Amino acid sequence: MFEKQIRIPEPEELKELVPLPEGLKKIKAERDGLITDVVTGKSDKLIIIVGPCSAHEPEPVLDYVERLGRLNEQVKDKLVLVPRIYTNKPRTKGVGYKGMFSQPDPNKSEDILKGILTIRRLNVRAMEASGLSAADEMLYPSNYGYVDDLLSYVAVGARSCENQLHRLVSSGVDGPVGIKNPMSGSILVMLNSIYAAQSAQVFKLGGWQVKTGGNPLAHAILRGAVDAYGNDIPNFHYEFVMQAAEGYEKSGLKNPAIIIDANHSNSGKKFKQQIRICEEVMQNRIYDGDFKRIVKGFMIESFIEEGNQKEDRVYGKSITDPCLGWADTKRLLLDIADKV
Repeated sequence: MFEKQIRIPEPEELKELVPLPEGLKKIKAERDGLITDVVTGKSDKLIIIVGPCSAHEPEPVLDYVERLGRLNEQVKDKLVLVPRIYTNKPRTKGVGYKGMFSQPDPNKSEDILKGILTIRRLNVRAMEASGLSAADEMLYPSNYGYVDDLLSYVAVGARSCENQLHRLVSSGVDGPVGIKNPMSGSILVMLNSIYAAQSAQVFKLGGWQVKTGGNPLAHAILRGAVDAYGNDIPNFHYEFVMQAAEGYEKSGLKNPAIIIDANHSNSGKKFKQQIRICEEVMQNRIYDGDFKRIVKGFMIESFIEEGNQKEDRVYGKSITDPCLGWADTKRLLLDIADKV
């Protein structure tokens, strides 16, 4: 039985309550173009999607994004920095903190209407403070309309990439969508998901039958895999990446592109290993031109303070997966920029 609690207005109603100012629309359009040019191969820059595992509190996230904006001035000729403002948290067992969308205050119960408004205000303030538009994970496809005007990058997670609705909605996104390999690690499943996202589709969304033209900017994210016993299997190494590149070539997909997720099963959630992983990938880009052409960037989990905590007590420290601290993040991004 479903108990109705609070009516959630349609996306356009909430966009009117917290609009994206005209000046920021221009900034976002420019940022969309920068990221698109990397995915399509028009630009040799690298996309770096970097920030907290989950954005559980607005003020430290704004602090972090402002720092990223200042660093962007040093690296913008080599990197396209995209802050992670991840407001939905997938849960393996379906319980626990589910992100700002559901719980704008992680210490209180769910309040989705307040969560949507909080997310919109946070993204607007972050863009105003840094000049950077953000990335978020599309955990619930039916909710994408509440933030579609704010985001320059959308990710589809490992648990979601096989879901039909995620694939269909991705086909209508006006911008880059990174689709992760599934938990099993199957490259074929990931490429099938990208194929569906790049194809024109007709389906039901909300109260409408909708039609899309396909999204040629849908691409791959390698995040590692988990075997039947729960062991992590990295897939950022040269051989794995080139196998994915070969699959891309055989599939005939548009704009072959791979983003390396340096955390999750690639690092075994040992957050410091993200530094080593990025360094290895950058060395492989130097070694092999084909590798360089298809590897377009990284996902890095990072916050102000390194590690994580169970409760929100330390400012700027993750309450979900452990993250790199700011000092290590800054050094890593400067190092990556030097190697582009």
